[in-house]
Amino acid sequence: MTEITINATRFDPYKNFKFRLQWDGRYVAGISKVSALKRTTEVVTHRNGGDPSSSRKSPGRSEYEAVTLERGVTHDRDFEAWASKVWNFGTALGAETSLRDFRKDVILELYNEAGQLAISYKIFRCWVSEFQALPELDANANAVAIQTLKLENEGWERDLSTPVPVEPSFSE
Repeated sequence: MTEITINATRFDPYKNFKFRLQWDGRYVAGISKVSALKRTTEVVTHRNGGDPSSSRKSPGRSEYEAVTLERGVTHDRDFEAWASKVWNFGTALGAETSLRDFRKDVILELYNEAGQLAISYKIFRCWVSEFQALPELDANANAVAIQTLKLENEGWERDLSTPVPVEPSFSE
């Protein structure tokens, strides 16, 4: 069993705006938003034949929600290249999907205010179920063009090998 070290001097929870995402062993540029990591376990209700007035509950199948990534549109083709491995328009019949490598493991890292890695999650066997190359365009708007990638996955787990950071102190 892995022993978890607690930072006894940290009172505040981590903020949600310092994070990085990586796949294929490198960080993905410009990610500005990542949806929540969410797991839901079905409830199986049953009752014993001799117990007419109450039912019992036990866990059933667990499902992992898709993770949506957002970033500003740039010349970086990472989102589009991965999405094209799942569906590539204009290819030969039966060759629309790159079956060998359309899935990737993804690592989501959360950092503290000092920029130190605090928490890391591994998201397993992800593949692109939805890709938005461009948002709705509006000549009267004043906004950044955002592209999105929706990743189906087969689960995630916290990387317990990520050490608790020794947070800096400004002492005299």
